Amino acid sequence: MERAHGSGPLRKREYDEDDVRVRPGKGSRPRTRIRPAHEDAVEGFVVAVDRGRYTTLVEPGRAKGSAAKRRQQASRLVVAMKARELGRKGIVVGDRVALVGDVSGQPDTLARVVRVEPRTSMLRRSADDTDDTDGIERPVVANADQLVIVTALADPPPRPRMIDRMLVAAFDAEIDALLCLTKSDLAPPDELVALYEPLGVAHVVVRKGGALDELRERLTGRISVLVGHSGVGKSTLVNSLVPDANRAVSHVNAVTGRGRHTSTSAVALELPEGGWIIDTPGVRSFGLAHVSVETVLASFPDLVEGTVGCPKGCTHLADGCALDAWVAQGQADPARLESLRRLLSSREGAPDDPA
Repeated sequence: MERAHGSGPLRKREYDEDDVRVRPGKGSRPRTRIRPAHEDAVEGFVVAVDRGRYTTLVEPGRAKGSAAKRRQQASRLVVAMKARELGRKGIVVGDRVALVGDVSGQPDTLARVVRVEPRTSMLRRSADDTDDTDGIERPVVANADQLVIVTALADPPPRPRMIDRMLVAAFDAEIDALLCLTKSDLAPPDELVALYEPLGVAHVVVRKGGALDELRERLTGRISVLVGHSGVGKSTLVNSLVPDANRAVSHVNAVTGRGRHTSTSAVALELPEGGWIIDTPGVRSFGLAHVSVETVLASFPDLVEGTVGCPKGCTHLADGCALDAWVAQGQADPARLESLRRLLSSREGAPDDPA
């Protein structure tokens, strides 16, 4: 007998199977690792990355699949986000990607990046080379075939150790290096050119208001990434090479001798003559903790054979290195060994040149 409201004894409630909440199953459909092929995806070239949004250029003739996709033949910029299926796979400027969804490029539309195509190269750097950092490599630019190291001859003065580090990064990425010396109206380039002549590094010299014909010739038809520390005139160069780039420029601090970061993110810009330049933010360090001694040494084929007699674990920097005897026997140019050791010292995390 149940208790009436406000009177009678309390009775223990009786439960049946209908009172038990059962969590629904996951269904009978088996999970699969097979992902959609996205055969109707459109190919895009990543020209900018900003907080999880990827600005990609879709060029004429890149559309595939449905008739609707093929009708969208005009060159256009498409903003996209990364599809969940890519997981933690990073996307950087220079990547070739596959896009699905709304690829019209209209305002307030958003496509999805569903695939990153195989890369031909990857320029990387570590955050720093000191003991208190993680040493994890950071991707800078994908698919570049030329690294343009922009350095001023004065105001601020050149920093050879920074140049050395960037050269090592180019060797690691297996891309060509070009030394672009700016502000030659303030100082002669001879000493710096002589320093890198044993490495066979190509160079161009420019001055304020001067012609850029030689530099344009070396950039045409290539994907070149411009790297340099702040204040060397990199953004000024970019604005001259691509008139509508509108990259911000600044002056060097008279007290510290350093420039202020004016480019805040990497961006790819198409050259009028053909090819691309990728402008990157000014850097004050270029860590190489991810690059091995063997990688640097491989860029000196004339010295590799001389390391056969080196003791195990030789850093090629201390006494007992067989390369000293190799050079003394006339098997290689002493200037080449000096250059190798300078690069290895740079990789080891020796202090940067004072600004």
